[in-house]
Amino acid sequence: MDILTAALLIALLIAILASGLWIGLALLGVALFAMQAFSARPAGDSMVLTIWGSTSNWTLTALPLFLWMGEILFRSRLTEDMFRGLAPWLNRVPGRLLHTNVLGCGIFAAVSGSSAATCATIGKITLPELKRRGYPDAISMGSLAGAGTFGLLIPPSIIMIVYAVAADVSIAKLFVAGVIPGLMLMAIFSAYLMLWAWRHPEQVPSADPGMSLGDKLRAGRHLFPITSLIVLVIGAIYSGLATATESAALGVAGALVLSQIDGSLTWARFVDGLYAACRVYCMIGLILAGASFLTLAMGFIGLPREVAQFIGGLHLSPGWLLLMLMLFFILLGCFLDGISMVVLTMAVLLPTVQAAGIDLIWFGVFVVLVVEMAQITPPVGFNLFVLQGLTKRELPELARMAMPFFLLLVLAVWLIYRFPAIVLYGPSVM
Repeated sequence: MDILTAALLIALLIAILASGLWIGLALLGVALFAMQAFSARPAGDSMVLTIWGSTSNWTLTALPLFLWMGEILFRSRLTEDMFRGLAPWLNRVPGRLLHTNVLGCGIFAAVSGSSAATCATIGKITLPELKRRGYPDAISMGSLAGAGTFGLLIPPSIIMIVYAVAADVSIAKLFVAGVIPGLMLMAIFSAYLMLWAWRHPEQVPSADPGMSLGDKLRAGRHLFPITSLIVLVIGAIYSGLATATESAALGVAGALVLSQIDGSLTWARFVDGLYAACRVYCMIGLILAGASFLTLAMGFIGLPREVAQFIGGLHLSPGWLLLMLMLFFILLGCFLDGISMVVLTMAVLLPTVQAAGIDLIWFGVFVVLVVEMAQITPPVGFNLFVLQGLTKRELPELARMAMPFFLLLVLAVWLIYRFPAIVLYGPSVM
Protein backbone atom coordinates (compact mmCIF):
# COMPACT_ATOMS: atom_id res chain seq x y z
CA MET A 1 0.00 0.00 0.00
CA ASP A 2 2.87 2.39 0.83
CA ILE A 3 4.44 1.80 -2.58
CA LEU A 4 1.07 2.36 -4.27
CA THR A 5 0.55 5.55 -2.26
CA ALA A 6 3.97 6.86 -3.27
CA ALA A 7 3.38 5.94 -6.93
CA LEU A 8 -0.03 7.65 -6.90
CA LEU A 9 1.34 10.86 -5.40
CA ILE A 10 4.30 10.95 -7.83
CA ALA A 11 1.95 10.42 -10.80
CA LEU A 12 -0.38 13.15 -9.53
CA LEU A 13 2.51 15.59 -9.07
CA ILE A 14 3.89 14.90 -12.55
CA ALA A 15 0.42 15.36 -14.07
CA ILE A 16 -0.13 18.70 -12.31
CA LEU A 17 3.33 19.97 -13.25
CA ALA A 18 2.73 18.93 -16.86
CA SER A 19 -0.44 21.05 -16.90
CA GLY A 20 1.68 24.18 -16.53
CA LEU A 21 0.46 25.13 -13.05
CA TRP A 22 2.95 27.03 -10.89
CA ILE A 23 5.32 24.67 -9.11
CA GLY A 24 4.53 25.92 -5.60
CA LEU A 25 0.79 25.53 -6.19
CA ALA A 26 1.35 22.03 -7.62
CA LEU A 27 3.17 20.99 -4.44
CA LEU A 28 0.40 22.51 -2.29
CA GLY A 29 -2.26 20.68 -4.34
CA VAL A 30 -0.60 17.27 -3.97
CA ALA A 31 -0.09 17.85 -0.25
CA LEU A 32 -3.74 18.85 0.18
CA PHE A 33 -4.87 15.72 -1.69
CA ALA A 34 -2.57 13.52 0.43
CA MET A 35 -3.90 15.03 3.66
CA GLN A 36 -7.54 14.65 2.62
CA ALA A 37 -7.20 11.12 1.21
CA PHE A 38 -4.76 9.45 3.61
CA SER A 39 -4.89 11.38 6.90
CA ALA A 40 -7.58 12.27 9.42
CA ARG A 41 -5.84 15.56 10.30
CA PRO A 42 -7.61 18.84 9.34
CA ALA A 43 -5.87 19.89 6.13
CA GLY A 44 -6.88 23.58 6.12
CA ASP A 45 -5.49 24.50 9.54
CA SER A 46 -2.33 22.48 8.94
CA MET A 47 -1.74 24.19 5.59
CA VAL A 48 -2.14 27.71 6.99
CA LEU A 49 0.14 27.09 9.97
CA THR A 50 2.79 25.36 7.87
CA ILE A 51 2.89 28.04 5.19
CA TRP A 52 3.15 30.78 7.82
CA GLY A 53 5.90 28.93 9.68
CA SER A 54 7.95 28.22 6.56
CA THR A 55 7.77 31.76 5.17
CA SER A 56 8.22 33.71 8.43
CA ASN A 57 11.53 32.10 9.35
CA TRP A 58 14.12 34.80 10.20
CA THR A 59 16.98 32.76 8.71
CA LEU A 60 15.16 32.73 5.38
CA THR A 61 15.62 36.50 5.03
CA ALA A 62 19.22 35.83 3.95
CA LEU A 63 17.92 34.37 0.68
CA PRO A 64 16.20 37.48 -0.79
CA LEU A 65 19.13 39.62 0.33
CA PHE A 66 21.64 37.39 -1.46
CA LEU A 67 19.38 37.43 -4.51
CA TRP A 68 19.28 41.22 -4.43
CA MET A 69 23.06 41.34 -4.12
CA GLY A 70 23.30 39.20 -7.25
CA GLU A 71 20.85 41.45 -9.10
CA ILE A 72 22.85 44.56 -8.19
CA LEU A 73 26.07 42.95 -9.39
CA PHE A 74 24.35 41.71 -12.54
CA ARG A 75 23.08 45.19 -13.44
CA SER A 76 26.39 46.96 -12.83
CA ARG A 77 29.70 46.59 -14.68
CA LEU A 78 31.13 44.56 -11.82
CA THR A 79 30.22 41.14 -13.27
CA GLU A 80 31.64 42.09 -16.65
CA ASP A 81 34.80 43.25 -14.86
CA MET A 82 34.94 39.95 -12.98
CA PHE A 83 34.90 37.98 -16.22
CA ARG A 84 37.46 40.37 -17.71
CA GLY A 85 39.74 39.66 -14.77
CA LEU A 86 39.21 35.89 -14.86
CA ALA A 87 39.46 35.39 -18.62
CA PRO A 88 43.26 35.80 -18.95
CA TRP A 89 43.91 33.25 -16.19
CA LEU A 90 41.44 30.70 -17.60
CA ASN A 91 42.43 31.32 -21.22
CA ARG A 92 44.60 28.21 -21.50
CA VAL A 93 42.35 25.98 -19.37
CA PRO A 94 40.06 23.74 -21.48
CA GLY A 95 36.52 25.04 -21.01
CA ARG A 96 37.75 28.51 -20.14
CA LEU A 97 35.00 30.61 -18.53
CA LEU A 98 32.69 27.63 -17.95
CA HIS A 99 34.74 27.10 -14.79
CA THR A 100 33.30 30.32 -13.35
CA ASN A 101 30.13 28.42 -12.40
CA VAL A 102 32.14 25.88 -10.40
CA LEU A 103 34.45 28.47 -8.81
CA GLY A 104 31.63 30.94 -8.13
CA CYS A 105 29.33 28.34 -6.56
CA GLY A 106 32.19 26.90 -4.50
CA ILE A 107 33.03 30.31 -3.08
CA PHE A 108 29.44 31.41 -2.58
CA ALA A 109 28.53 28.11 -0.90
CA ALA A 110 30.91 29.09 1.87
CA VAL A 111 28.86 32.26 2.30
CA SER A 112 25.25 31.15 2.11
CA GLY A 113 24.99 27.49 3.14
CA SER A 114 21.94 27.29 0.87
CA SER A 115 21.70 25.43 -2.41
CA ALA A 116 18.88 27.66 -3.71
CA ALA A 117 20.70 30.89 -2.85
CA THR A 118 23.93 29.62 -4.42
CA CYS A 119 22.25 28.53 -7.66
CA ALA A 120 20.11 31.67 -8.00
CA THR A 121 22.79 34.24 -7.11
CA ILE A 122 25.63 32.78 -9.18
CA GLY A 123 23.21 32.08 -12.04
CA LYS A 124 22.19 35.75 -12.23
CA ILE A 125 25.87 36.68 -12.49
CA THR A 126 27.28 34.02 -14.82
CA LEU A 127 24.54 32.84 -17.20
CA PRO A 128 23.94 36.15 -19.04
CA GLU A 129 27.69 36.76 -19.45
CA LEU A 130 28.42 33.21 -20.64
CA LYS A 131 25.58 33.49 -23.16
CA ARG A 132 26.87 36.85 -24.37
CA ARG A 133 30.32 35.36 -24.91
CA GLY A 134 28.91 32.46 -26.95
CA TYR A 135 29.06 29.49 -24.55
CA PRO A 136 26.36 26.81 -25.17
CA ASP A 137 23.32 27.03 -22.90
CA ALA A 138 23.26 23.29 -22.18
CA ILE A 139 26.69 23.07 -20.54
CA SER A 140 26.35 26.51 -18.89
CA MET A 141 23.01 25.67 -17.26
CA GLY A 142 23.90 22.05 -16.50
CA SER A 143 27.12 23.00 -14.73
CA LEU A 144 25.26 25.68 -12.74
CA ALA A 145 22.56 23.20 -11.66
CA GLY A 146 25.23 20.75 -10.49
CA ALA A 147 27.58 23.27 -8.89
CA GLY A 148 24.68 25.00 -7.13
CA THR A 149 24.40 21.97 -4.86
CA PHE A 150 27.76 22.89 -3.26
CA GLY A 151 25.73 25.01 -0.82
CA LEU A 152 24.72 21.82 0.98
CA LEU A 153 28.21 20.32 1.31
CA ILE A 154 30.71 23.15 1.79
CA PRO A 155 30.49 24.57 5.35
CA PRO A 156 28.64 26.35 6.80
CA SER A 157 25.79 24.07 5.76
CA ILE A 158 22.34 24.23 7.33
CA ILE A 159 21.56 20.59 6.54
CA MET A 160 24.81 19.49 8.23
CA ILE A 161 23.75 21.27 11.41
CA VAL A 162 20.36 19.52 11.30
CA TYR A 163 22.02 16.12 10.77
CA ALA A 164 24.59 16.72 13.54
CA VAL A 165 21.79 17.49 16.01
CA ALA A 166 19.76 14.45 14.90
CA ALA A 167 22.77 12.09 15.03
CA ASP A 168 24.31 13.67 18.16
CA VAL A 169 27.71 14.20 16.48
CA SER A 170 30.06 17.19 16.57
CA ILE A 171 28.97 19.98 14.24
CA ALA A 172 32.60 21.21 13.99
CA LYS A 173 33.86 17.74 12.98
CA LEU A 174 31.06 17.36 10.43
CA PHE A 175 31.92 20.77 8.95
CA VAL A 176 35.59 19.79 8.67
CA ALA A 177 34.59 16.43 7.16
CA GLY A 178 32.76 18.25 4.36
CA VAL A 179 35.73 20.37 3.26
CA ILE A 180 37.80 17.76 1.36
CA PRO A 181 34.75 16.15 -0.33
CA GLY A 182 33.59 19.64 -1.32
CA LEU A 183 36.95 20.47 -2.92
CA MET A 184 37.00 17.01 -4.53
CA LEU A 185 33.58 17.63 -6.06
CA MET A 186 34.71 20.99 -7.44
CA ALA A 187 37.74 19.26 -9.00
CA ILE A 188 35.55 16.51 -10.51
CA PHE A 189 33.18 19.06 -12.05
CA SER A 190 36.06 21.12 -13.45
CA ALA A 191 37.70 17.97 -14.85
CA TYR A 192 34.44 17.08 -16.60
CA LEU A 193 34.22 20.58 -18.11
CA MET A 194 37.77 20.19 -19.40
CA LEU A 195 36.89 16.81 -20.92
CA TRP A 196 33.72 18.25 -22.49
CA ALA A 197 35.70 21.15 -23.98
CA TRP A 198 38.32 18.74 -25.34
CA ARG A 199 35.61 16.64 -27.04
CA HIS A 200 33.64 19.67 -28.35
CA PRO A 201 36.29 22.27 -29.25
CA GLU A 202 34.01 23.82 -31.88
CA GLN A 203 31.47 24.83 -29.18
CA VAL A 204 33.97 26.68 -27.00
CA PRO A 205 34.52 30.35 -27.99
CA SER A 206 38.02 31.12 -29.19
CA ALA A 207 40.63 32.16 -26.66
CA ASP A 208 41.47 35.80 -26.10
CA PRO A 209 44.85 36.94 -27.48
CA GLY A 210 47.81 35.76 -25.43
CA MET A 211 48.88 38.04 -22.60
CA SER A 212 52.09 38.46 -20.64
CA LEU A 213 52.16 37.92 -16.88
CA GLY A 214 52.19 41.68 -16.34
CA ASP A 215 49.10 42.10 -18.52
CA LYS A 216 47.37 39.28 -16.63
CA LEU A 217 48.14 40.94 -13.31
CA ARG A 218 46.84 44.27 -14.60
CA ALA A 219 43.66 42.56 -15.86
CA GLY A 220 43.38 40.87 -12.47
CA ARG A 221 42.74 44.22 -10.83
CA HIS A 222 39.18 43.94 -12.16
CA LEU A 223 38.67 41.06 -9.70
CA PHE A 224 39.40 43.25 -6.70
CA PRO A 225 35.88 44.71 -6.16
CA ILE A 226 34.11 41.32 -6.33
CA THR A 227 36.85 39.63 -4.28
CA SER A 228 36.60 42.35 -1.63
CA LEU A 229 32.84 41.86 -1.43
CA ILE A 230 33.23 38.07 -1.03
CA VAL A 231 35.87 38.53 1.67
CA LEU A 232 33.58 40.97 3.47
CA VAL A 233 30.64 38.57 3.48
CA ILE A 234 32.62 35.41 4.30
CA GLY A 235 34.78 37.20 6.87
CA ALA A 236 31.73 38.58 8.66
CA ILE A 237 30.32 35.06 9.05
CA TYR A 238 33.51 33.19 10.00
CA SER A 239 34.72 35.87 12.40
CA GLY A 240 31.43 35.64 14.29
CA LEU A 241 30.70 39.33 13.75
CA ALA A 242 27.52 38.65 11.75
CA THR A 243 24.94 35.95 11.13
CA ALA A 244 24.23 34.72 7.60
CA THR A 245 21.33 37.18 7.32
CA GLU A 246 23.40 40.09 8.59
CA SER A 247 26.26 39.19 6.25
CA ALA A 248 23.77 39.08 3.36
CA ALA A 249 22.71 42.63 4.28
CA LEU A 250 26.40 43.60 4.33
CA GLY A 251 26.71 42.04 0.88
CA VAL A 252 23.84 44.17 -0.45
CA ALA A 253 25.33 47.33 1.08
CA GLY A 254 28.77 46.48 -0.30
CA ALA A 255 27.37 45.78 -3.77
CA LEU A 256 25.53 49.12 -3.74
CA VAL A 257 28.68 51.00 -2.68
CA LEU A 258 30.86 49.28 -5.29
CA SER A 259 28.35 49.82 -8.10
CA GLN A 260 28.01 53.48 -7.08
CA ILE A 261 31.79 53.90 -7.19
CA ASP A 262 31.79 52.11 -10.52
CA GLY A 263 29.17 54.57 -11.76
CA SER A 264 27.21 51.94 -13.68
CA LEU A 265 24.13 51.54 -11.47
CA THR A 266 21.44 54.03 -12.38
CA TRP A 267 18.20 54.56 -10.46
CA ALA A 268 16.26 52.66 -13.14
CA ARG A 269 18.62 49.69 -12.89
CA PHE A 270 18.41 49.80 -9.09
CA VAL A 271 14.59 49.59 -9.22
CA ASP A 272 14.69 46.85 -11.89
CA GLY A 273 17.09 44.83 -9.71
CA LEU A 274 14.82 45.18 -6.69
CA TYR A 275 11.78 44.03 -8.70
CA ALA A 276 13.71 41.11 -10.21
CA ALA A 277 14.97 39.94 -6.79
CA CYS A 278 11.41 40.11 -5.43
CA ARG A 279 10.05 38.09 -8.36
CA VAL A 280 12.67 35.33 -8.02
CA TYR A 281 12.28 35.18 -4.24
CA CYS A 282 8.47 35.03 -4.47
CA MET A 283 8.88 32.09 -6.85
CA ILE A 284 11.28 30.35 -4.45
CA GLY A 285 9.17 31.29 -1.41
CA LEU A 286 6.02 29.76 -2.95
CA ILE A 287 7.96 26.56 -3.70
CA LEU A 288 9.27 26.51 -0.11
CA ALA A 289 5.73 26.91 1.22
CA GLY A 290 4.46 24.09 -0.99
CA ALA A 291 7.40 21.85 -0.08
CA SER A 292 6.86 22.50 3.63
CA PHE A 293 3.19 21.52 3.46
CA LEU A 294 4.04 18.44 1.39
CA THR A 295 6.64 17.53 4.02
CA LEU A 296 3.97 17.82 6.73
CA ALA A 297 1.56 15.67 4.71
CA MET A 298 4.21 12.98 4.19
CA GLY A 299 4.93 13.05 7.92
CA PHE A 300 1.26 12.57 8.82
CA ILE A 301 0.91 9.72 6.33
CA GLY A 302 4.09 8.18 7.77
CA LEU A 303 5.46 7.25 4.34
CA PRO A 304 9.15 8.17 4.90
CA ARG A 305 9.23 6.50 8.31
CA GLU A 306 7.63 3.26 7.11
CA VAL A 307 9.92 2.97 4.09
CA ALA A 308 12.95 3.65 6.31
CA GLN A 309 11.78 0.92 8.70
CA PHE A 310 11.36 -1.46 5.77
CA ILE A 311 14.95 -0.82 4.59
CA GLY A 312 16.26 -1.27 8.13
CA GLY A 313 14.47 -4.60 8.43
CA LEU A 314 16.21 -6.07 5.37
CA HIS A 315 19.48 -6.65 7.33
CA LEU A 316 21.67 -5.79 4.35
CA SER A 317 25.47 -5.63 4.18
CA PRO A 318 26.94 -2.08 4.53
CA GLY A 319 27.44 -1.70 0.76
CA TRP A 320 23.94 -2.82 -0.20
CA LEU A 321 22.46 -0.82 2.68
CA LEU A 322 24.10 2.38 1.40
CA LEU A 323 22.94 1.65 -2.15
CA MET A 324 19.36 1.17 -0.95
CA LEU A 325 19.57 4.37 1.11
CA MET A 326 20.91 6.30 -1.88
CA LEU A 327 17.94 5.18 -4.00
CA PHE A 328 15.58 5.86 -1.10
CA PHE A 329 16.79 9.44 -0.63
CA ILE A 330 16.68 10.16 -4.37
CA LEU A 331 13.06 8.93 -4.44
CA LEU A 332 12.25 10.90 -1.28
CA GLY A 333 13.63 13.99 -3.02
CA CYS A 334 10.59 13.83 -5.30
CA PHE A 335 8.53 15.03 -2.34
CA LEU A 336 10.72 16.64 0.31
CA ASP A 337 13.47 19.21 0.65
CA GLY A 338 16.82 18.06 2.05
CA ILE A 339 16.33 19.19 5.64
CA SER A 340 12.94 17.50 5.82
CA MET A 341 14.45 14.23 4.55
CA VAL A 342 16.96 14.27 7.38
CA VAL A 343 14.43 15.21 10.07
CA LEU A 344 11.86 12.58 9.06
CA THR A 345 14.20 9.61 8.57
CA MET A 346 17.27 9.86 10.79
CA ALA A 347 15.62 8.64 13.99
CA VAL A 348 14.66 5.41 12.20
CA LEU A 349 17.78 4.93 10.07
CA LEU A 350 20.59 5.76 12.50
CA PRO A 351 20.30 2.60 14.66
CA THR A 352 20.49 0.47 11.48
CA VAL A 353 23.47 2.48 10.22
CA GLN A 354 25.30 2.14 13.52
CA ALA A 355 24.56 -1.60 13.68
CA ALA A 356 26.16 -1.94 10.23
CA GLY A 357 29.36 -0.37 11.61
CA ILE A 358 29.13 2.82 9.53
CA ASP A 359 30.79 5.91 11.03
CA LEU A 360 28.15 8.58 11.71
CA ILE A 361 30.40 11.47 10.61
CA TRP A 362 31.06 9.68 7.31
CA PHE A 363 27.34 8.89 6.97
CA GLY A 364 26.50 12.58 7.41
CA VAL A 365 28.61 13.51 4.38
CA PHE A 366 27.07 10.58 2.45
CA VAL A 367 23.57 11.85 3.26
CA VAL A 368 24.47 15.37 2.10
CA LEU A 369 25.83 14.03 -1.20
CA VAL A 370 22.73 11.96 -1.97
CA VAL A 371 20.50 14.90 -0.99
CA GLU A 372 22.53 16.94 -3.51
CA MET A 373 21.52 14.38 -6.14
CA ALA A 374 17.87 14.88 -5.24
CA GLN A 375 18.31 18.63 -5.83
CA ILE A 376 18.81 18.06 -9.59
CA THR A 377 16.47 15.13 -10.27
CA PRO A 378 12.93 15.64 -11.64
CA PRO A 379 10.12 16.09 -10.90
CA VAL A 380 10.94 18.06 -7.75
CA GLY A 381 14.65 18.88 -8.00
CA PHE A 382 14.81 22.18 -6.16
CA ASN A 383 17.80 23.54 -8.11
CA LEU A 384 15.95 22.75 -11.34
CA PHE A 385 13.01 24.86 -10.14
CA VAL A 386 15.32 27.77 -9.32
CA LEU A 387 17.02 27.43 -12.70
CA GLN A 388 13.65 27.30 -14.43
CA GLY A 389 12.72 30.59 -12.78
CA LEU A 390 15.97 32.15 -14.04
CA THR A 391 15.93 30.77 -17.59
CA LYS A 392 12.25 30.02 -18.39
CA ARG A 393 13.31 26.61 -19.76
CA GLU A 394 11.21 23.45 -19.30
CA LEU A 395 12.04 21.11 -16.40
CA PRO A 396 12.73 18.00 -18.56
CA GLU A 397 15.20 20.00 -20.66
CA LEU A 398 16.99 21.31 -17.55
CA ALA A 399 17.06 17.81 -16.04
CA ARG A 400 18.70 16.51 -19.22
CA MET A 401 21.31 19.28 -19.04
CA ALA A 402 22.05 18.44 -15.38
CA MET A 403 22.22 14.64 -15.89
CA PRO A 404 26.05 14.46 -16.40
CA PHE A 405 26.53 16.27 -13.10
CA PHE A 406 24.09 13.93 -11.37
CA LEU A 407 26.29 11.04 -12.55
CA LEU A 408 29.37 12.88 -11.26
CA LEU A 409 27.69 13.05 -7.83
CA VAL A 410 27.20 9.27 -8.04
CA LEU A 411 30.94 9.01 -8.76
CA ALA A 412 31.69 11.17 -5.71
CA VAL A 413 29.59 8.87 -3.50
CA TRP A 414 31.48 5.84 -4.84
CA LEU A 415 34.82 7.55 -4.14
CA ILE A 416 34.03 8.34 -0.51
CA TYR A 417 32.72 4.76 -0.07
CA ARG A 418 35.86 3.30 -1.62
CA PHE A 419 38.20 5.72 0.19
CA PRO A 420 36.56 6.75 3.51
CA ALA A 421 39.66 8.77 4.46
CA ILE A 422 38.46 11.47 2.03
CA VAL A 423 35.81 12.25 4.64
CA LEU A 424 37.42 11.09 7.88
CA TYR A 425 40.94 12.50 7.56
CA GLY A 426 39.94 16.06 8.46
CA PRO A 427 38.04 15.17 11.67
CA SER A 428 40.82 12.75 12.70
CA VAL A 429 43.44 15.51 12.84
CA MET A 430 41.28 18.12 14.60
